[in-house]
Amino acid sequence: MSLDLPAFNTIEPANIRNAIQQIITQHRQKIETLLAQTHSYTWDNFMRPLENLGDELNKTWSPISHLHAVCESDALRKAYNETLPLLTEYQTEQAQNEHLFNATNHIKNHSEFTRLNPAQQKIIHNDLRDFKLAGVHLADKEKKRFSELQQKLSQLSTTFAEHVLDATQSWVLHVTEIEKLAGLPQQSLDLAKEQAKERGLSGYIITLDFPSYSTAIRFLDNRELRKTLYEAYGTRASDQGPNANQFDNTPIMNELLALRHEMASLVGFPTFAHYSLATKMAKTPDDVLHFLNDLAARSKPLAEKEYQEVIAFAKKQDRLDTVEVWDIPYYSEKLRQSTFAFSQEDLRPYFPINKVLTGLFSLVNKLYGLRITQEKNINVWHPDVSFFLIHDEKNQLRGGFYIDLYARSHKRDGAWMDDCRTRRRLNDKDVQHPVAYLTCNFMPPVNNQPALLTHDDVLTLFHEFGHCLHHLLTQVDYPSVAGTNGVLWDAVEFPSQFMENFCWEKESLDLIAAHHQTNEPLPDDLFKKMIDAKHFQTGLQMIRQIEFSLFDFRLHLEYKPNTPDFVQAILNQVRQDVAVIHVPSFNRFQHSFSHIFAGGYAAGYYSYKWAEVLSSDAYAAFEENGIFDHKTGLSFMHDILEVGGVPDPMQAFIAFRGREPTIDALLRLSGVV
Repeated sequence: MSLDLPAFNTIEPANIRNAIQQIITQHRQKIETLLAQTHSYTWDNFMRPLENLGDELNKTWSPISHLHAVCESDALRKAYNETLPLLTEYQTEQAQNEHLFNATNHIKNHSEFTRLNPAQQKIIHNDLRDFKLAGVHLADKEKKRFSELQQKLSQLSTTFAEHVLDATQSWVLHVTEIEKLAGLPQQSLDLAKEQAKERGLSGYIITLDFPSYSTAIRFLDNRELRKTLYEAYGTRASDQGPNANQFDNTPIMNELLALRHEMASLVGFPTFAHYSLATKMAKTPDDVLHFLNDLAARSKPLAEKEYQEVIAFAKKQDRLDTVEVWDIPYYSEKLRQSTFAFSQEDLRPYFPINKVLTGLFSLVNKLYGLRITQEKNINVWHPDVSFFLIHDEKNQLRGGFYIDLYARSHKRDGAWMDDCRTRRRLNDKDVQHPVAYLTCNFMPPVNNQPALLTHDDVLTLFHEFGHCLHHLLTQVDYPSVAGTNGVLWDAVEFPSQFMENFCWEKESLDLIAAHHQTNEPLPDDLFKKMIDAKHFQTGLQMIRQIEFSLFDFRLHLEYKPNTPDFVQAILNQVRQDVAVIHVPSFNRFQHSFSHIFAGGYAAGYYSYKWAEVLSSDAYAAFEENGIFDHKTGLSFMHDILEVGGVPDPMQAFIAFRGREPTIDALLRLSGVV
């Protein structure tokens, strides 16, 4: 196996800061040498060495950053927080280096530029753009301030995420009488019992980890417990709720917004929303707002109708005078069962993790000719982690990926794909193969049974695996624009959302679903119920995503410095405009909205819906030609998955589809029309 993999067991928190400092010092010296050794800069004597330096630093930092997310300790958190400022300072320093800018610009303006390949040209264009976005032409005083802002922003984002993790793990619901947990599915009950046992307690523990919380809020018959859980979950890391002010993210959000606004202003943008769009497909804030408001107008009437159906059902079912927000998931689940004689839990026995994975691998073999095999004896960070290799139909190694699927203590919530190694051309014969981390937070196996997924879990797994394929199948030889790197941010969700569509097809389900005890395939009647219920509350789901997207975008577009309660005020306005379910005043969803306050989605959360237009229309080609049509699959692989960030995403889409996308497929697949 010719993969350069990290040795996770050798990463010592005490050594991290010095190791990174040493690399940065070496890189500074190498860059000075590169700049000094010639006045006629070329790709080979300048850009290629810079690409290699960036890749070397990423390969060292990536496993450290990953461990911080998936198995944090006090020592690792301390080392991470001490080291991050060194990296931020170095990266900003390079991005503001006028000598680097001038050397890159020299190559751009030289006649040789036209003879460079498209990937090389794209890197130079991107670098020149990013120099300007980092304030390369600012006066020294402003450069220093920009650098300070970058430092503070990275520290605050990390602290925000740590507060959410700490708040999630610091609260549990301890129940000693099993009668109080009536309605909870057996697997959740088993997990709750095991969680209590791990803590040396009798009875049952429900945590705020999403698999535990989301199942409890939908199935617990006990209304008071649902309220208690809702309040604890909806007030994490805030000034409200059972742990009020303990990990409060309020000042962090306010400071993040102020610093982002100042940073954008320094380099000539009126708002951070404008600054954010410099690296996206959408060109203006009006493009984004028109897109979101149009989707809201189309989906809100349906969402309102769905909401009233739940209210009426709850009142009829249990004669409630008032239906509270913590009742909605519970009665929605009851309404689904009443209408379709179907629940997500009915599917769980048919989605044992090993069957889902082997079926997923078989599916991409049919589509793209890929062969995926597990590699044993790989150094990993936890016993639950597995490692796989991908070969194509010419038996060429394409890359590898780690899978870490289950929720546990000291692991960040959510699901994501991240870059461990990026493809890079080493010489005429050899490439550095890409490697990915695929991370989820599913309910772990209990009582010697395999982990059993819900259909929503399967959708999540397929989504993240779509990101993996985008990263691993690239044929671009330069890290800056290989895989998901350099892809305009509002197109990066395209390949991941595309994969979700296969989870609704009978042909796919025949591959990924079989009863964990009998190995029987998913019964036709259960499949029919699942499809009948596919668009259950689709309007409410759509409007919820639009609410998040508008909140994020308007937060950064309309920011006014020194405005008390600005975050809450914008959220209230957005909810007034588009929300259908109105939450209690203590709700502090924004305090754990890590995508925009601790991730890369600031003024970009709309990307999920924007990219879904591309993914839905692309999937329609498979509906037209056959969902496992190999020719269509190879075309999608060549035109979308292999090209990295080199072509404009719209041009890549047109190369695959023969035309620009339309919104029709999204509305149809979402059930809005």
